[in-house]
Amino acid sequence: MNPELSVVVPANNEAENLAPLIAEIGTALDGVTDYEVVCVDDGSDDGTPERLAALTAEFPRLRVVRHHERMGQSAATMHGVMAARGPWIATLDGDGQNDPADIPRLLAVVRDPAAPPGLRLVIGERRGRRDPLVKRLAGRIANAVRARVLGDATRDSGCGLKLFRRESFLAVPHFDHMHRFLPALFLGSGWGVASVPVNHRARRHGRSHYGVFDRLWIGIADLAGVSWLQRRRLRAATTENSDD
Repeated sequence: MNPELSVVVPANNEAENLAPLIAEIGTALDGVTDYEVVCVDDGSDDGTPERLAALTAEFPRLRVVRHHERMGQSAATMHGVMAARGPWIATLDGDGQNDPADIPRLLAVVRDPAAPPGLRLVIGERRGRRDPLVKRLAGRIANAVRARVLGDATRDSGCGLKLFRRESFLAVPHFDHMHRFLPALFLGSGWGVASVPVNHRARRHGRSHYGVFDRLWIGIADLAGVSWLQRRRLRAATTENSDD
């Protein structure tokens, strides 16, 4: 039988972080739901492949997808979702900064009988973010600009901890860096989005794979593309309705 939940973990060179992270996922979800963990090794060249091979023997709920070269977080997430068997997907970063103990809180939102029928995405909003000051400031600016341009009413679109319906994710447009724009993409498809405050932790091992300024310039181009996509969708819907 397929599980209710698939936890998708994109990881690049996170050999030292994966064992404790997967153990924490088990602690958070055992007895809460039937689940699996799909870890996507995004072309790691450290000991990540060997560590994951050992972990599959210790943790039978773990499945591994491997990219032979690095393809980026959005591609890793997409391929993890494609391999997943659960109707609900939770994602969290492989660096251990997202807290798996928050996953049941996101699940409780969609399980609530009072939840809106069209709710398809619940996204974490990091409180007490444990990143360097320059990264926190850049994130605040980026979130404010994105929310103003796209109108997605989401204060922390970049949080790696998300819960969404698998079928809905597979139906939205896919492109590099699309994981940062999921609220706008889901809203543009007519689905509901909610935010939940979540914990954030300092990185335990390794180093961040993202620079502030390279993300800034890429983000500007992506924002323009998503804004264009929104306008196209709105015009198409208006034209279609006017013919009724």
